[in-house]
Amino acid sequence: MTSRQRWQALFDRQTPDRIPTDYWATGEFSAKLRAHLGLADDDAVCARLHIDRPRGAGARYTRPLPPDSDMWGIGYRHVNYGSGAYREAVVHPLAGAQTVQDIHAHRWPEPDDFDYAGIPRHAASLRAAGHVVSGPGFEPFLLYCSLRGMEQAYEDLLVSTDIADAIFGHIFDVHYEVNRRILQAAGHGGIDYCYVAEDLGSQTGPLMSLETYRRFLRPNQKKMADLARSFGAHIFYHTDGSARVFLPDLIDIVGIEILNPIQWRCPGMERQGLIRDFGRHIIFHGAMDNQQTLPFGTVEDVRREVHENVALFANCRWICAPCHNIQAITPPENIVALYDTIHEIGGS
Repeated sequence: MTSRQRWQALFDRQTPDRIPTDYWATGEFSAKLRAHLGLADDDAVCARLHIDRPRGAGARYTRPLPPDSDMWGIGYRHVNYGSGAYREAVVHPLAGAQTVQDIHAHRWPEPDDFDYAGIPRHAASLRAAGHVVSGPGFEPFLLYCSLRGMEQAYEDLLVSTDIADAIFGHIFDVHYEVNRRILQAAGHGGIDYCYVAEDLGSQTGPLMSLETYRRFLRPNQKKMADLARSFGAHIFYHTDGSARVFLPDLIDIVGIEILNPIQWRCPGMERQGLIRDFGRHIIFHGAMDNQQTLPFGTVEDVRREVHENVALFANCRWICAPCHNIQAITPPENIVALYDTIHEIGGS
């Protein structure tokens, strides 16, 4: 089977020739892994480690941008954390907005600001090469926090709901039309899945109440998921942390099909409970712990966790992957052990 066929088998509730895999990592770690394996690029790494990593097909933004800024007007700088750097938002263009009129006056991106012409050929070439094709995404509150500032963003959900509605409305309108044009350009079935996401959990519990999620996020998540489905795409959902309280809504209302990343050390995200309650309905993606096992464990610890996950997910659908981005401090030997072990196990 190709990588695309393996993922598609899970979507179709069939058994692939082996357990599919995926790879998420920081750029610093990927460079470290390439050097460790003596390989020139990430495609060669995926081939060596038998990784079924998706490839993206999207539109190109065409308007000129100031240095270190994006199309939303957010300004960034790189913050060094010792072994690497993250791009952090430092200019929040809506931080000073006081009224709904201020929100409307912001220069929002337009769907015509993008070039969609290369999508049909690119998506077709990825499918022909056997790759899983990932499509457009939608993660509105993450963007909202960068536009407004995180503290103010959370306050808005409680005390400035008119401003929150206005910002979410603009974010949705831009994404919906851009995503529609991307999906249309790729053709029905040309995109395998779309990324609908929001980090709903912290390390210890939800980041917002279920009522707040239902008020501000769920309606537009469902609309975006419905749009993707209308073009034959499946729904991949990402949320970090302890987010179990949201799963019934995500599965029954939004209609997610893949749940990522399964941070099973967080309360409520224990693998046995998730499998028991939701294993009939969704594909699990992740579950290889990158907070303890992958960065700080031994090769044997990693191999043991792979075998443990294979046993736990034996009667449901699972894509073996790290539970979020592998960090730069992680020994590359551990990641080679992860993928070598799952490949040795195969479809057993």
